Amino acid sequence: GEVCNMINKKYNEFLPSMQSAEDLVSQVDGLSSNIDLLKAGIETEVQRDLNVAVAEFTELKQQLERDTLVLSVLKKLQEFDTAMKEYNTALLEKKYVAAAQRLEKARSTLKMLESRKGFELKILKALGTELTVQTQNMLYHLGEEWQRLAVWKLPPSKESSSLESAVRSELHLRTVPAKEEEIAGPPVASVLQAFAVLGELHTKLKAFGQLLLKYILKPLISYPSLQPLTEEESDVFILRFKSEEPNLDRCSPMEVFDKLKLVFEVLHKYLLSVPLERPAEHKEEGRVTLAELLGDLIWEELSDCLIQNCLVNSIPTTSSKLEQYIEVIKSTEEFEKALKSMQFLKGDTTDLLKYARNVNSHFANKKCQDVIVAARNLMTSEIHNTVKLTPDSCVALPRLPSPGAGDDLKTQKTCDLLHNDMVNLENETKLSQYTFSLPTCRISSSVEKLMELAYQTLLEATASTDQCCVQLFYSVRNIFQLFYDVVPTYHKENLQKLPQLAAIHHNNCMYIAHHLLTLGHQFRYRLTNILCDGAATFVDLVPGFRRLGMECFLAQIRVQKGEILERLSSARNFSNMDDEENYCAANKAIRQVLHQLKRLGKVWQDVLPVNVYCKAMGTLLNTALSEIVARIAALEDISADDADRLHSLCRTMVEEGPQVFTPLPEDDKNKKYQEEVPIYVKKWMTFKELMIILQANLQEIVDQWADGKGPLAAEFSAAEVKSLIRALFQNTERRAAALAKIK
Repeated sequence: GEVCNMINKKYNEFLPSMQSAEDLVSQVDGLSSNIDLLKAGIETEVQRDLNVAVAEFTELKQQLERDTLVLSVLKKLQEFDTAMKEYNTALLEKKYVAAAQRLEKARSTLKMLESRKGFELKILKALGTELTVQTQNMLYHLGEEWQRLAVWKLPPSKESSSLESAVRSELHLRTVPAKEEEIAGPPVASVLQAFAVLGELHTKLKAFGQLLLKYILKPLISYPSLQPLTEEESDVFILRFKSEEPNLDRCSPMEVFDKLKLVFEVLHKYLLSVPLERPAEHKEEGRVTLAELLGDLIWEELSDCLIQNCLVNSIPTTSSKLEQYIEVIKSTEEFEKALKSMQFLKGDTTDLLKYARNVNSHFANKKCQDVIVAARNLMTSEIHNTVKLTPDSCVALPRLPSPGAGDDLKTQKTCDLLHNDMVNLENETKLSQYTFSLPTCRISSSVEKLMELAYQTLLEATASTDQCCVQLFYSVRNIFQLFYDVVPTYHKENLQKLPQLAAIHHNNCMYIAHHLLTLGHQFRYRLTNILCDGAATFVDLVPGFRRLGMECFLAQIRVQKGEILERLSSARNFSNMDDEENYCAANKAIRQVLHQLKRLGKVWQDVLPVNVYCKAMGTLLNTALSEIVARIAALEDISADDADRLHSLCRTMVEEGPQVFTPLPEDDKNKKYQEEVPIYVKKWMTFKELMIILQANLQEIVDQWADGKGPLAAEFSAAEVKSLIRALFQNTERRAAALAKIK
């Protein structure tokens, strides 16, 4: 009962609260449907009205933009039209600058129209064409005017740019037109100003500048005889030339500068002192003058031409003239100053002035180049034009000036220089004055000149600035390096073919080597201060030159030896001389060898130093004798007749051999050398002993041997003597006894 009561009680409390919750739900449902109705209303009606308003607003905005654009385009088109009308009026009145400015205005208007995106008008193309036509029209008018203002009278273009055509060239510049003229032609200023506005001035000036260079400026630099003439008439100024006999083949830079200055002054006065408005985009750079623009266009070419055709030639070739060059530098400075004052030049020292101021370096370069060219010409000239050297012959060269003695150079011989310096050695032992002399011989005159050139250049070096001194010293070393490389190659064939040239070349090399020993010595005081470590020497080149001379001459000796052996090879081994044919062949071979030696003796006579001559001839005669001895000693059988004939062939060699020694042209002086032949011919005594054997009996041979102590034993070995005995004598007891004694 308790439980039931509790449940009822709870239930009764619950019912009303549930009731109220249901009421709440139904209220919410009602409200929700109201909202839906409202939303539907808004979506349909209000939204529609809003859309309409926005669309209208946008359309109006676009319309406004379109109208504004059309309005501004129309404004611009109107501006373009006005500009073109004003241009036409100005052109008719020959107000060229105004006309050009109106054209430029029209051009910038058109540019703006074309830049509008999405607004391409057909009309723009037509306007562009019109603008182009009018610009060309204006340029044509200006061109006509310009041609009336600056008139070139030139020779027919076929003619080359020569002196004749230069004399026939004229430039007429119109000055202010005469007052009486109905239409006052515009002055030069307005024509050029208009060109500038249209941006065409550069082209016009460039063409004018080229004519100016070709027909006026360059001829004045190139032809010393041209003089500029000026003539002034009422309304025109004329510039022309006359040709005078030049006193020199080259103008001094001073004269050239004066002539050019005159031309520039005329141009400045009548044509170029016009200040120009820059085209719009260069406004901030301010005004420039025409002179400045023309200067920019032609200065580089003009200064190159001045350097190449005027300054280069004026670089002095001797140090003494270097002083006077200050004048040239001064006048170059003045020339530039004048051009600056006329505004042709702006900025500081130009290439022209730098070139002139750098004269020392150019002097050295020019000097070195001249030296090397001269040296090369000497090296490629003929070797066989010779001069005779004697122990006291020397290179003539100017006397070295003592410090402060001024410039009068007296000629002094190198040997004086050498003797004064050399003979007095530290320990006071006196040397013969010929210690440093060359033996008498012949050398190429070109080599003597080469040596003079070297001394001359070193002398020049001692009188030059340090930089130049170093350059000249090295160019003298270069002369010798060049000789070493050029001569053997350039004269290669002749040195191989012609024994006389090989001998002269040998002497040339020895002569050079001889001078190189002392060459730096005379100039040491001046040169060593500048060249580091006292490197003013040529001694290092000496061995090379000696070798060069020796190798060439020895090669020639080898050729001659080869020919001797070749000739003797046709002597049929000197066997069976009792056969007439064999004897003739051997005799002919001996004759040919003697003939060859005689010819060499002649071509080397008076050329080679005597001691070299005797050694060379001795070597060759020795080659012939050795070969004959070897051939005869090798024979296995020699009959009595053979022995007689061999003896007579050998006698020819012994009698005529020494006569090929003719070192000197005076015959009586050669006897001494002919008697000394045994000194120069190693196998001479051997040959004489062979002749004795050919004529001796067995006993005589044994006596000559003298137990290996006789003269025969000095020349032949026991085996060789035995072999000869077997060939000469028949096999008998006496022969066996003799052979037994040879040991």
